[in-house]
Amino acid sequence: MTLHRLEPLLNPASIAVVGASGNAARIGGMPLAHLTTFGYRGAIYPINPKYEEVFGLRCWPDLEALPAAPDLVVLALAAAEVTPMLKRCQARGVRAVIVYAAGFAEAGDAGAALQAELEAFVATTDMVVAGPNAMGFANLNTQAHTNFASVFNTAPMQQGPGRVSLLTQSGNVCAAVYAIARRLGVDFSHFINTGNEACVDFAQYLEYLAQDDATEVGIGYIEELRDGPRFMEAAAEFVRRDKLLILYKAGETEKGSEAVRSHTSALAGDQQIYQAAFRQLNIIQSHDFAQMAQLAHLAGYRHRSAGKRVAIITISGALGAILADKFIGQGLDVPTLSQPLQDQLRAGIPDYGMVSNPVDVTGNVVNDPGFVRTAMEALAVSDAIDAIVVYAPGYMLDRMADDLCAVAEKHPRLIVAIDTGAAKTRDQLRAGGVPVFEDIGVAVSALSPFLLWQERRKHNPWLQVRSQPAPARAALAGRADEHSTKRYLAEFGVQPVDEAVARTADEAAAVAGRLGFPVVLKVLSADIAHKTEAGGVRLRLGNAQEVRKAFDEVMASARAYAPTAQIDGALLQKMEAGQAELILGATRDPVFGMTLTVGLGGVLTELYKDVSHRVLPVDEAMARDMLGELKAFPLLTGYRGRPLGDVEAACRAIAGFSRAVLALQEQADEVEVNPLLVKEQGQGVRALDALVLAS
Repeated sequence: MTLHRLEPLLNPASIAVVGASGNAARIGGMPLAHLTTFGYRGAIYPINPKYEEVFGLRCWPDLEALPAAPDLVVLALAAAEVTPMLKRCQARGVRAVIVYAAGFAEAGDAGAALQAELEAFVATTDMVVAGPNAMGFANLNTQAHTNFASVFNTAPMQQGPGRVSLLTQSGNVCAAVYAIARRLGVDFSHFINTGNEACVDFAQYLEYLAQDDATEVGIGYIEELRDGPRFMEAAAEFVRRDKLLILYKAGETEKGSEAVRSHTSALAGDQQIYQAAFRQLNIIQSHDFAQMAQLAHLAGYRHRSAGKRVAIITISGALGAILADKFIGQGLDVPTLSQPLQDQLRAGIPDYGMVSNPVDVTGNVVNDPGFVRTAMEALAVSDAIDAIVVYAPGYMLDRMADDLCAVAEKHPRLIVAIDTGAAKTRDQLRAGGVPVFEDIGVAVSALSPFLLWQERRKHNPWLQVRSQPAPARAALAGRADEHSTKRYLAEFGVQPVDEAVARTADEAAAVAGRLGFPVVLKVLSADIAHKTEAGGVRLRLGNAQEVRKAFDEVMASARAYAPTAQIDGALLQKMEAGQAELILGATRDPVFGMTLTVGLGGVLTELYKDVSHRVLPVDEAMARDMLGELKAFPLLTGYRGRPLGDVEAACRAIAGFSRAVLALQEQADEVEVNPLLVKEQGQGVRALDALVLAS
C-alpha cells in the first residue's frame, strides 16, 4: 500500500533538530528532552556546532555531517534563516521539515514576503514542509516528539497506544485540549498543530488521519479551511471508515473572526455553511475545549450500540424531568415506554414512582437492589430505546455498579451513569463499559451530540447523493435575464409561472389578454438584478389600459435607475395565489463550493431569516428535511385549518434546482428563485422570479 506523503512528517524513522540546545526549557532543547525521556527508538541527530553532546546524544556540527539523511528535520531557527536551511535540506535528501519560527504571514508585509519566498522554494521540491509558526508534532504511539510543547512535562504520559488524534490550527489549543483529555484518561495517537499552513494545510493532515489505521477518532480546532473539497473528501473518508470526527470552528462572531484573521492571517468562513457541511458529513461540532475532551473520552464507547432515543433512570422525579428537558432540547427523544415494559418496571417501583420514561425507581430501590438488574435488562433489550442514562448519587451508584456492569457485559447497548456524588466504583464502571459523568450539564453537553452522531452513522444519505454522477454541463442561452433563467430551470423540473415577453406597450396589452387578467408586469433586463428597487414591477394589472400605462412607467423608471442597462422589454406573468412562498438560493461558498439556502420567501426573507442550509447536491429527501427545519413549515401542513401545500412538488423543485445549479458548474456564482410559490396539494409549485449572477 502506498504511504501518504505526510508519513515522514508524522511517523518519522529518524529525526534531526537544527538549532539543538542542551537546555530543556528552550525550543531547540525541548523536543530532544521529550525524545530521550519518552523513549523514541529511531535515530536522533542534534545539530549545533556549539556543542559536542546534548541529552547524552552526539551533537553534529551541521546537516551535511550526518551519516545519513534523516526522514524529518526540525528547524529551531529564526525566520530569516529558514529558507536557506530548507535549500540545504533539499540538497541533503531530507523528506520532511518542521518550521517552528514565527514572523511569517502573521507578522505583516515583511513576514508575508518571507513566507512567499519559502512557499515558492518548497513548490520546486518534493519535501513536505510544516508550519511556519508551528509548535510541532508528537506521534504518541512511537514517541516521535518534534514539538516544544511543555504540556508533555505536566500531563501524565500514556502507557500504551492511543487511537485518538488531535489536529488544530493553534498550538496553544492543541496543548490545552490534550491536557484536559489526558486527565480523563484519553490515549492519543497524534498531536498535530498546523501553524501558518504555508505548504501543508489542515485538509491534508485530516486526509492522513482518515487513512491512518492508528486513528479511530479525530478531534480538531479550525479557524479557516483553505481547501474545502479536500477537507470534505477527507471527512467523507472518516465516515466511510466509521471513524468519529469532532471539530471546533472558531470565528462565530465578527469579533471572533477578527481575532482569527490577526492570529493566522485567515478569514473565517460563514458559520451557517460550516454547520451545514459538518452535519452532512456527520462531524460533531464542539463548542469548547472541555466538551471536546469529554467527547474524545466518550468515543471510547462508540462500539456500543446507541442512538437518539434515550431511557432515563433516576431515583428522583425532579432529576428525571430536568434530564428529559435537557436531552429533548438538544434534539434527542425520550420516548414513552410501551405498556408491557411499564408493567414490568412497576413490579419493583412504588405507585408514586414514574415508569413511563423518565423512570423514577425512587429510594425504594435500596430495599430491593436486585431489581436494578431486572429493570436494566428489560431496557437493554427493548426496541423502543437506543441508550440508557442512569442518574444516582455516589453511594447509590456503588450499590448498582455490579448490576450495571453485568448488564453492559451481556448487552451491547450503551449505558451511561451520572454521579454527582463521589462513587467509589467509577473506575469499575468505566472498565465495565459504562462511562461515568460527574455533572449533569457536562453529561448532556457530551452525550447529546454523541448520540446524534450514533444515529447518523447508521446511514448517511448525503454521501450517497454526492457519489452519484454529476449533471452534464449545461449553459444558459444568451444573456441570463429572468425569462431565460426560468426557461433553463424548467428543463430541470422547476416549473415557471405562465409568462411571455413584450417589447412595446401594445404588445404587452395583447400578451396580458392572452394570459388572462390580472397580471404582473416587470422590466426584463439581465443588468437589473433588483427590479423592485428600480421601480420595475407593477402588480395586479386588471385591464389593457393599466398594462400600457404600467409598461411606459416601468421602462422610464428602469432607464432612470440604470441608464446603461440593456432593457429587453417587459415580462408579463399571470397573477398566481398559493399557500406559501419560498426562496431557493444557491451561492458559491469559498470553502465548500455551491451551497443551497431554502427559506421563507418573498420580501420577508431577510427580516425573519427563517432558512435552512445545505452543501449541494440535494435530493428530494434532503429537501424535505430542509423544509421541515423551517419555522414557517406549518404553513404548508394545514396550520389552523389552512389547506395542505404541495410539499412533494416543492421537494421535487428543490432537487431539480440543485441539479440545475450544479450543471452550470463554474458559469454562475449565484442562482436564485424568489419566490417559489407553493400551491395547494396536487397543484404543484411555480417559480415567480429567478436570477443568475455569472462568475
